Amino acid sequence: MVTRRDMRDAKRLRSRRIRAILAGGLVLGVGGAATLAAWNDSEYGAATFTSGSFDIVGSTTGTGTFTNHPVGSQAALSFTAPFSGMAPGNTVYALFSVKTSASSVKGNVQVTAGTTGGTGLAPSMTYGVKTIAGTTCDSGAYAGGTVVVADGTALTAGAASAQALLAAGGNQINYCFAVTLKSDAPNTAQGLTAIQTWILLGTST
Repeated sequence: MVTRRDMRDAKRLRSRRIRAILAGGLVLGVGGAATLAAWNDSEYGAATFTSGSFDIVGSTTGTGTFTNHPVGSQAALSFTAPFSGMAPGNTVYALFSVKTSASSVKGNVQVTAGTTGGTGLAPSMTYGVKTIAGTTCDSGAYAGGTVVVADGTALTAGAASAQALLAAGGNQINYCFAVTLKSDAPNTAQGLTAIQTWILLGTST
């Protein structure tokens, strides 16, 4: 006959066995995790980056040596006659060519108006600019060029758009400037002078 005491003893024995099994499992689990290992290997990539530079150079002839013309050392544009004795309605022409230097990155260049000086002739003058295929800037070449600044523009205004320049002098832009003394210039404009500076503003892209 099984007594209550026997049942209690059997229950305590089962409980001890379960605890022993659980404890053994925990010990085995910890031991297993501690002995696991993985081999590993890595590959690394690196690069050195260096910035480029942007530089445009210009020429008043479009041939030969192109050089820098910073502020204070502006290129003297060679206008056709009669730039030193203009009469109302006269138009004179001058070339200015630009490109990037041999070590330059690519970019854009835009004709902008710089300073206007002299003794007061500038308000009686207008100008236009076209790009031309060759380096001869005269009335014929100008007539066949592509408009950059529309004829009749005041000296104080610049171009609305820019032209693309390839890197390392990959292309040359020949600008033909046409400056006109208005046909209705007043008598008071006689004997006056105008000193105009244009800026060919280059920007890297």
